[in-house]
Amino acid sequence: MLTALGLDKVSEAVYRAMLAHPQEGVRALGARLSLPEQQIRQALDTLSELALLRPSADREGELRAVSPEIGMEILMARQQAELAAQQLRIEASRAAAAQLISEYADLRPAGNHPGVEQLTGLDQIRDRLTLLTREVREEVMTFAPDGGQKPENIEAAKPLDLDLLGRGIRMRTVYLDSVRNSPHTVEYVNWLATHGGQVRTAPALPTRMIVVDRTTAVIPVHSDDTAAGAVVLTGQGMLTALCALFETVWAGAQPLGAAARPDEHGLTAQERTTLALLADGHTDDAIAKRLSVSPRTARRIATDLMERLDARSRFQAGVRAVRAGWLAL
Repeated sequence: MLTALGLDKVSEAVYRAMLAHPQEGVRALGARLSLPEQQIRQALDTLSELALLRPSADREGELRAVSPEIGMEILMARQQAELAAQQLRIEASRAAAAQLISEYADLRPAGNHPGVEQLTGLDQIRDRLTLLTREVREEVMTFAPDGGQKPENIEAAKPLDLDLLGRGIRMRTVYLDSVRNSPHTVEYVNWLATHGGQVRTAPALPTRMIVVDRTTAVIPVHSDDTAAGAVVLTGQGMLTALCALFETVWAGAQPLGAAARPDEHGLTAQERTTLALLADGHTDDAIAKRLSVSPRTARRIATDLMERLDARSRFQAGVRAVRAGWLAL
């Protein structure tokens, strides 16, 4: 029940038992929960690290469980701090990825770059992806920043998905949060999950990207026209950075079936991203494109944020968001 707040099942059981039976020691708790003393002691260490146990004022040398009200506040505050730190890591990884990708944005076929293969046109891209999916042995990691999927594209993808999952390939995909409004995509994602695929969503993604077996990555040369050309990257340094980026975004993304979790300021991940884009001076159209939502939706989100900040301009909204702690400098 409390696993969502970072507490494992054994530690939660010990915490509950200590609340109900504060006089019992390690041996009695082990007997009550049918657990070996070693596990009880490990759980006590975990609870102490989380500040859910404190020295007893009445029984010297013994620990007591803090009240549930205080305990939940401690766990939620800890989780909020972890989410904030995670968001900072995501933004740093996105910046690093943007710099990495920009270094290869102007590649030409005649160029000689070790670890880089240039693909021109949609046919070459599709042929190379087909070859890569045939050769994959362990894992495929994907950023899919195009929003909701068309029904015909979904039906075309299913046979390949079944082939990969049937071979035991681990498939992880991060879509944009906006796909939650696409019934076709939600149905497809649920279908993927029943066959072993894993899908999460994030408010924004740095680029379209497919990483195969952590040894090969395919990214578009131009994010505005992903069919125009792409590069296949195989250099160890580049792959290490791109895999780290994926893992960071994946860790901060939400399973499609999970409800959006607002932060301590009541902001969803999509709202935080919109606010950051507003502060950077992006237009509604640019924000809409980044979030893969309609300009009307982007305007609605931006207007709501400005109203909540009582701001009359985007610049004022950015200043007030920083002062309120909604945005970091």
